[in-house]
Amino acid sequence: MDTEDHKALRQAVSALGNRHGRPHDPAQLWSEAGKLGYLGVNLPEEYGGGGGGISELSIVLEELGAAGCPLLMLVVSPAICGTVIARFGTDAQKQHWLPALADGTRLMAFGITEPDAGSNSHRITTTAHCDGDNWILNGRKVFISGVDIADATLIVGRTEDARTGRLKPCLFIVPRDAPGFTRRPIDMELNAAEKQFELTLDDVRLPADALVGDEDAGLLQLFAGLNPERIMTAAFAIGMGRYALAKAVEYARDRQVWDTPIGAHQAIAHPLAQAHIDLELARLMMQKAARLYDAGDDTGAGEAANMAKYAAGEACVRAVDQAVHTLGGNGLTREFGLASLITAARVARIAPVSREMILNYVSHQTLGLPKSY
Repeated sequence: MDTEDHKALRQAVSALGNRHGRPHDPAQLWSEAGKLGYLGVNLPEEYGGGGGGISELSIVLEELGAAGCPLLMLVVSPAICGTVIARFGTDAQKQHWLPALADGTRLMAFGITEPDAGSNSHRITTTAHCDGDNWILNGRKVFISGVDIADATLIVGRTEDARTGRLKPCLFIVPRDAPGFTRRPIDMELNAAEKQFELTLDDVRLPADALVGDEDAGLLQLFAGLNPERIMTAAFAIGMGRYALAKAVEYARDRQVWDTPIGAHQAIAHPLAQAHIDLELARLMMQKAARLYDAGDDTGAGEAANMAKYAAGEACVRAVDQAVHTLGGNGLTREFGLASLITAARVARIAPVSREMILNYVSHQTLGLPKSY
């Protein structure tokens, strides 16, 4: 259940979202949300944030999504990058980045996915090696959101462990204008404000302080960002599903073909009720995951965050599909604004980790079944 503070936050963010609506100007909404303090609700107060956690930030994204104007970069800039820097960054990194991420004047992208690695972070081939006081990065990334509007990208690379010779993940802040750091837009069928890019790192030279956190604690630091990513993806999906469902319910109340509105017929009403139930159940799991993460239970949060992302993705796809079906031909028109969600909803099933990989996680981590890979 929401606390009184959470209810007030929902109402305030909902009011902001409804002022912008769908379609909207993401840059203008981002700026206004930053000035109102919503972008940094999860960041420490001493660095200009709200002092809350992922619980609060997920509310912001869910309510903006329910108003038809979700901000995808909320998943990336404050949730992943801001969280990692707040937990593991140096004092200088915190001072430089956190206040600006909180008020929206700076934005950071996140680069982990690679062409040949897919969901397997252990196959990442982007490498970093020391050259005197510098780091040299080489590699490729793909499907990286918002690089064109980001001031820097938090890149997941791998360094060699001096004791074992094995590669271990590390996180580096790469400025957008770093020599050797180039981007190429990916031609997407998905019509979204935030564009997707392929990145190339060709002997990108970075100072020693570009490394975030301890070189020997890579996995801990990496999953400190990936768990919020899954929770926020769930919030994105739930908000989108709520938006579509609200449109369908409004239509079903008003649309009359025979003697009563179509919403009086169980063939219309029951699937919409089921969609609402599914979204509410997914929200409960998302709230559980967020509270576990905010309480410092990274292991418990990992399981719950994966399940929340899975449940929310499935609920979102079903809600959007049923909403479009409720409107019939009108559901495919630009006027009602639902058709574009058919493609967008599937993103929550695919990214940032596929539903199949979540089922793998639950089967062997939770149920103790043997791995198939």
